[in-house]
Amino acid sequence: MATIAFNSVEASPIPVTEAVSNYVPLNKRTYTAEEIGQHEKILKRSSFGFNDWSCKPSAAHPRPVVLVHGLIGNGWDNWLYMGPRFAVRGYCVFSLTYGTLPGIPLFAGLDKMENSALQLSTFIDKVLAATNTTKVNLVGHSQGSLMPRYYLKYLGGAPKIDKYAAFGPIAYGTTLDGLIPFITALGLYDSVKSVIEPYCYSCFEFLVGSDFLTNLNADGDTVPGVQYRFIASKTDEVVTPYTNGFLRDKNPLVQDVVLQNLCAVDLSEHVAVMADPIVFHEVDAFFDPTAPQTVNCLSALY
Repeated sequence: MATIAFNSVEASPIPVTEAVSNYVPLNKRTYTAEEIGQHEKILKRSSFGFNDWSCKPSAAHPRPVVLVHGLIGNGWDNWLYMGPRFAVRGYCVFSLTYGTLPGIPLFAGLDKMENSALQLSTFIDKVLAATNTTKVNLVGHSQGSLMPRYYLKYLGGAPKIDKYAAFGPIAYGTTLDGLIPFITALGLYDSVKSVIEPYCYSCFEFLVGSDFLTNLNADGDTVPGVQYRFIASKTDEVVTPYTNGFLRDKNPLVQDVVLQNLCAVDLSEHVAVMADPIVFHEVDAFFDPTAPQTVNCLSALY
């Protein structure tokens, strides 16, 4: 067995100019306009081409792309892979962070989806004004496949959306791999909800049988004029059964796609689909008829 030797080095004390007791929690700090501006510049540089508000759509890609993150994601970390790829392909790409709650930094998508849909509505209007266009294409992951449907159906969003692609979708809710029926059978559902809901109102809206889903899917799960492509994975461990991710309207503008039908050995689950090149190419083919329309295992190579 190898022996590892460590040399001890005497550390010099780091001068402290302020007492630790003066530390201000993140959710109670205030920032100057200059500090906020600097933060926005850093975010823009780190977005690698998306959220460029000076971007003007080209003839090849006339629709701006709006990225809608999932639960506990945000407009930046959910799209570190796909955001730059869409930008490199020549799209004007924008992402928002929605559904934040006071005192909970970084994690988003926690508020009621009705409230988040209002935020999405405002953001899409901002994108349309900045790009001088009349419609956008949506890309949603997880909750991003569900909350925008409220915007489309109840907030007048349908005329502003051309195509809507989603992966890790939750059209008809989830049992969380049987956990929800289990705790319900034990009589623990209300107790668990009372503990979690103050920190995540949306968590209980995307469960099978929720009032939110019942109302959203009543009289059809799509709206006229919008084209849909929802991509679900058989290995999705969050949306169970995975077929609950699919839209059920007999609408010729709806395409439900099983990821493993594109590539049988693609085992990407709910989180991994965010960085799956096959998923990216399937969405790109949907948005751009000049992109390669045959998507399979080989698509992962480019």
